[in-house]
Amino acid sequence: MNRSRPAEVIEAARDLFISRGFAATKLEHVARRAGVSVGLPYLYFENKEGLFKAVVRQSILPQFQMGEDLLDSFTGSSEEFLRGLARGFWEMEQSPNAGLSKLVIAEAQNFPDLARFYMEEVVLRGRRFFTRILRRGIERGEFRPVDVEQMARVIAAPLSMLSLWNHSLRPFEPDPAAASAESYLDAYLDLVLAGLRAEPKDRTP
Repeated sequence: MNRSRPAEVIEAARDLFISRGFAATKLEHVARRAGVSVGLPYLYFENKEGLFKAVVRQSILPQFQMGEDLLDSFTGSSEEFLRGLARGFWEMEQSPNAGLSKLVIAEAQNFPDLARFYMEEVVLRGRRFFTRILRRGIERGEFRPVDVEQMARVIAAPLSMLSLWNHSLRPFEPDPAAASAESYLDAYLDLVLAGLRAEPKDRTP
C-alpha cells in the first residue's frame, strides 16, 4: 500500500534527525531521503521545527494513547501494569522511533523552543500517565501512600536513562551480557515495586 507523501517525509526526517542530529539535517536532505522534490516538504510543513513536531506527534504520541487506553480498561493489579509497561518500553526501544529522546536532550540548549515542545507533549504527558498508575495503585490498596507527583518523576527517570544508554554507551559495555536491558529492567522493577507495595495490613479488605 502506498504511503501518503507527508508520511514519507516524516519517516525520512525521523531517520535523519536521529542519525545526524537536528542542526545538521536540512529539509533538502529530508526530501532526497524521502525521494520527493526538494520543495515538497514546504507544502506540508512550515519549517524544519514544524517537521520535527510532526515527527514527535506521529512517532511517540500514539504510544501514549495506547497506554492510556489500556490503563482505562485494565483489570489486573497496578503492579502487573507497571511490569508490562516497563517491558513494553523496551520493545519500543527496538523500533525506528527510538533515539528521539536522546536527540532532544542533546539539542535542548541550542533549540529551546523544541525542548519546551517536547517537555509539554512528551515528558509531562508521561509523568501524568505514571501519576495515574500510582493513584490507581494507592486507591486499590496495592501501593502505599506516596507523593505521586514526585514518585512519577522517580519512576520515569531510570527508563529515560535506559534509553540514553541504549543509544550512546551500550556498544562500549565491557560485559554486555551482565549489563543487558532485561537484567536492568528486572532490577528496576524489583526496586520500584518493593518501594511502592503496601504492607499486607494496609491493604483494603
